[in-house]
Amino acid sequence: MANVFGILTAVLLALAAFVAFKNKDAYQNEVDHRRAEQGKLAASQERLKTAQNNLAATQKELSDTRAEVAKLKETEAAQKKTNDGLKEQIETKTAETATNKTKLDEIKAKIAEIGNIGEIVGKVKAMKDSVEDSNQQIAANTTKLANLTNENTRIEAFIEVLRSQEKMVSNKESYFKSAKISNIYPNWGFVTLSAGSTSGVVAGSNLEVVRDGQPIAKLLVSAVENNTASASIVPNSLAQDAVLMVGDKVVPTSKPVEPAKPAATPAAAPEAPAAVPEAPAAEAGKEAAPAGDKLDLGADPFAEPAKPAEKEN
Repeated sequence: MANVFGILTAVLLALAAFVAFKNKDAYQNEVDHRRAEQGKLAASQERLKTAQNNLAATQKELSDTRAEVAKLKETEAAQKKTNDGLKEQIETKTAETATNKTKLDEIKAKIAEIGNIGEIVGKVKAMKDSVEDSNQQIAANTTKLANLTNENTRIEAFIEVLRSQEKMVSNKESYFKSAKISNIYPNWGFVTLSAGSTSGVVAGSNLEVVRDGQPIAKLLVSAVENNTASASIVPNSLAQDAVLMVGDKVVPTSKPVEPAKPAATPAAAPEAPAAVPEAPAAEAGKEAAPAGDKLDLGADPFAEPAKPAEKEN
């Protein structure tokens, strides 16, 4: 009887040891699984933080773009006001020229009646100089008006581009021209691109991966930096038997319409001055008034236009 109890006791101890060994393996597996899940959670939290930072940066960029558009509108209004002022000046000078011509005709009539040119040479010379000065001023103002008109046209085209980009950012549409896949992370389901916000990649926009002129997959931009971006691979969008590769071309699903560049408007040539009666030659060394300086928008379209040089008295 004692032997039977001893055997049963040994069997129970062996069974308890086996169960304890199995429980130890299960516990260790559970610990390993929990550590792996914690690592995934930390990575997900880091990606969430990056996405939140990128969202804040995108919102700031949108705010800056709107402020720049408002500034351009103010510049456009000021430019139109300046153009109106120049038109009024030209009309005034034209009226003065007509008045001077009338006076000159009256002097001609008096000369014909009196027949003594020597007494009115000084008056004729002064009138001729006045007409020349008026014509030179009209030519300078005409050139300046043409230059300001060209500048205004270029500013309006630039504003239109900014409006188009702002609209696409609001609609979460990218407007870059060229980008490629720089890295692929198949385990995480996303890729990185060779272009960023500087080139026109917009967070939240839809993209297509194109190979041999055909789309093979769709992407959703999740995070954007200045010169790079990351995009998630849209589930079930990868073409059959296709595999994404580094260097694959990426294009936006829609592109902005860029306004045509305005052609430069040549400055109108001033009309030839009316003929005047012969008189003693004008003083030697008298210089014509310089035409208005041509405005340059190549460096800064918002720079204050240069003032035309004033004629020396």
